[in-house]
Amino acid sequence: TVATLTRADVVLPTFGASIANWRRELLDGRGFLVIRGLPVERWGDEDSALVYWALGLALGHPGAQNPEGELLGHVRDTGEREMDPFVRRYRTAAHIAYHCDLADAVGLLCLRAARAGGASRLVSSVTVYNALRERRPDLIERLYEPFCLDRRNEQHDVGPGWVPVIPCRFAEGRLRTFYHSDYFRSVTRHADVPPFTTAEQELLDLYESIATEPALRLDMQFAPGDIQLVSNHVILHARTAYEDAPDPTRQRHLLRLWLSLDAANA
Repeated sequence: TVATLTRADVVLPTFGASIANWRRELLDGRGFLVIRGLPVERWGDEDSALVYWALGLALGHPGAQNPEGELLGHVRDTGEREMDPFVRRYRTAAHIAYHCDLADAVGLLCLRAARAGGASRLVSSVTVYNALRERRPDLIERLYEPFCLDRRNEQHDVGPGWVPVIPCRFAEGRLRTFYHSDYFRSVTRHADVPPFTTAEQELLDLYESIATEPALRLDMQFAPGDIQLVSNHVILHARTAYEDAPDPTRQRHLLRLWLSLDAANA
C-alpha cells in the first residue's frame, strides 16, 4: 500500500535510466516534462496511486504538503468556496494564479480530467525575470527582499499568520525563484502586514502580466494517465478554472507529489 511502501522497496532495474533522465531534466534541463499513457482507467485509483507513489519514491523524496503531513495529495473540487481566505485553492474548481510549491519539484498524475477547462499553465521564471529586468529594471531589486507569504491559517503555533519569503536568489550561478501570487497578495488581510507600496503593487502586477503573455507561457490539458513533473525553482505553474461533470465518479481528480531531488543521483 502507499502507506507502507518505502524507497527501499522500489526496485526498477529496467526503468532506472528513464527516471535518471527525468531527474536531470528537472534539475538541469527545461525544468518540466510530461509522461503519458499510464493505464489508470484499467488499473483503478488505488493501484494507480501505488504505481505513482513508487515512481515518486524512485525519483526523489516525497514531502508533506500540509500541516497534517499528507504526502500524496488529492487535487479535486471539494465544494469549498474559492473566496474563503482560509481555503487552499486546489480544493476548488477556481483559477489558480502563478506560484511555486515548497519542494524541488511537483508531480501531478491525472486520474480523471475535467469536463471543460482546468488547463495547466507553465512559464519559465527565468524568462519572466529577464523580461521584467528589460522593461522595469528599477523593480528588480525588490525581488531580493522578503515578501510576506500568507499561511492561510494552516499553522499549528500561535505565531504570525505569515512567513517572510525572498522570491529570488542565485545559487551556484543560477537564478532560483519562489513566487506565490495568491499568497503574496492575500497576506495583507493580516493586521500586522502593511499594505503594498505603489512600487510593490506595480512589481506584482507586471511580473504576473509578463507570465501570462501567450508568447511565453505553455498551456496543456491533462488526459487520464498523464504525469506532469515541474521544477519549482525555474518554472511557475498555474491552472485555469474548470467545470466538472455532474457525476462525482467522473469529476477531475489529480494525485500530487512534492519531491526533494538528490542531485547526486542525477
